[in-house]
Amino acid sequence: MIRRLGALAVAGLVLSACGSLSAAKATANWVHESDYAKNNATLVHDVQRAAAALADHSSTDNQLHTVCGVLYTDTEAANASLPTPDAQSTKLLSRAYTEIGDGGNECYDAATSASQRAKALASLAAGLASLSEAAARLATAAA
Repeated sequence: MIRRLGALAVAGLVLSACGSLSAAKATANWVHESDYAKNNATLVHDVQRAAAALADHSSTDNQLHTVCGVLYTDTEAANASLPTPDAQSTKLLSRAYTEIGDGGNECYDAATSASQRAKALASLAAGLASLSEAAARLATAAA
């Protein structure tokens, strides 16, 4: 048992001696490996499509269900890549994904309700603003 603990301690020292990535490099790696740019572009496009459907009062329940369901699914996929190596970026992205996801849920249930459509649009707008703030933070953290 003592030999195993000693071997484990030596292995830990060897690994720690190998060095570590800087915070900026780790964040840049996360941006690349998570397909952040692609996921971000997809979400922005999805939000635009959902907002257009919500603003068009002739949109049917089925049309809203389709665009808002896609938005919600893509938001969940982006959220699955969290956390980032940068705590502030993670917090901002989490907020953005929550707001966009809330907007997707509200959109899905909006039907012919003008107030529900307005609520969904407000959540989507807040989500885009948070997504923009997160993008700025990620760019700074990865520099």
